[in-house]
Amino acid sequence: MTAVLSLDARWQLASLSNLPVALSPWLLESASLTARLKAHSSTFRLQLLGESKMALPAFLQPCFPEPTGDCIRREVLMWCNHQPAVYAQSWLPAQSLQHLQQFALLGEQPLGELLFQFADVVRSPIEVAQLSLLTTDYPIAAADYWARRSVFTVAGQPLLVAEVFLPGVQQLCIGS
Repeated sequence: MTAVLSLDARWQLASLSNLPVALSPWLLESASLTARLKAHSSTFRLQLLGESKMALPAFLQPCFPEPTGDCIRREVLMWCNHQPAVYAQSWLPAQSLQHLQQFALLGEQPLGELLFQFADVVRSPIEVAQLSLLTTDYPIAAADYWARRSVFTVAGQPLLVAEVFLPGVQQLCIGS
């Protein structure tokens, strides 16, 4: 299954990037993006687009501290005020899944709601890039979008999370 958006891009540390002023607080948010989205919108809904087991692509291998084989790739669309606001893609290695079973049972529960409940969660520095939409099968206009990614470590186990900021988040930026 092809991803809605490919994460194969030129990523760079957010601290070294010239970020758009309105999106900067969102891209640099160190706490739960889900909580921030909910706080700035009157309605929030998570749509599970897909979840599948597959080999980690070669371009994502350097994100992980050690070689990673099969992973669970999860794709979601977060809706705020009835507009698509954030597309997210997460990669959970099979060896991490053995220790973090609850991450495989999320369904339409946001990953951030579970992730930030762990006291030992550690986040790598945030990286940013501009990504291009690959498909128009979803209610997202074809364009380039700002994205961020980082690797979280929970109970010593890594998982990668990437979030792409869609036009719906622009409306939320006005109130942030």
